[in-house]
Amino acid sequence: MSKLLKLTIILFIFGTLAKAQPVPGIDENIPNLITFGADAETSWGDDKFCQVLFIKVPDHITKPFYIRVFDPDCGGENDELQGEWNTMTSFSIYGGKGSCTTEDAKKINLDGNYDEGTLLASKTFDSNSEYNMKWYTFGPINPSEGEHQPEENSHVFKVIIEGVAGDDGNMYRLFASTDKDSNQEIEAGNWYYFKYTFRLHDDPKEKSHIYPYVSDKSIVSIKQTNFDWDNDGWIILRSVATAGTMMTISKDNQWVNSTYKIKEDEYHTSLDIQMKKHPSGNIKNNNVVIYFENQYGELLKSFSLPIGGIPKYKGNIGAEEF
Repeated sequence: MSKLLKLTIILFIFGTLAKAQPVPGIDENIPNLITFGADAETSWGDDKFCQVLFIKVPDHITKPFYIRVFDPDCGGENDELQGEWNTMTSFSIYGGKGSCTTEDAKKINLDGNYDEGTLLASKTFDSNSEYNMKWYTFGPINPSEGEHQPEENSHVFKVIIEGVAGDDGNMYRLFASTDKDSNQEIEAGNWYYFKYTFRLHDDPKEKSHIYPYVSDKSIVSIKQTNFDWDNDGWIILRSVATAGTMMTISKDNQWVNSTYKIKEDEYHTSLDIQMKKHPSGNIKNNNVVIYFENQYGELLKSFSLPIGGIPKYKGNIGAEEF
């Protein structure tokens, strides 16, 4: 793909969607999510060929909304070809009891009843170019169809993206909108996830972010675990109390982890997990997986729009970012 075409695509996506609720989020600066077909090699950067996302819709929202998928097919310039295009990817939306509270949907192995809940909509896409670099819209969806979470004053919906066949990589983005034909903000809505599979930037000048939330003082430490980073660059934790702490990164087809002790000022704030490539930029099309756990092995929520805003270090104002 030419540099001009890439620039046009980026401007097109962000120019039209800047006011929407996208995942990956604007502040995350992640190019695309990616899900490979079920026959792919894990060394290509996807360990389970399945991704689970959640969208919170506040109780005060009563009008129907839509979930829109950008480039849901697997067969164009935005996807990763392995041999011949043969991948099928299903996008499924769940609401109702158990859709967000079932434990299997909050685990990294995605076994058991991770698809618990009421299936509201589903569609499987192949390499047909009908939706290549275009949007497909699910809905309308009634907010009351989500699983109610009284403590969060929200109804929550689950979206499962699964590579059901083939071995190519399907790259895509999702957006929650009040309009079926354009992307209009759902007031106070937010996406979250427990585990993320995505494509890193090729440009070493770009910096991507993930924002796990430290919900309360029961969290003493967090363990970040990542997969298939190809030893490409750095993962750095920044927060209101930490100027920058290096975290371990993995090699090809490898899992690694590292632990960080939570500081007093970090409770009820987001952490800023920054991801930077090596300056050489030698590694292209790098797909990776990452997740975060507390000291009990429970997965932490990360939000596409960081809760409380992007954390700013409160220490020495002269502290340099990595």
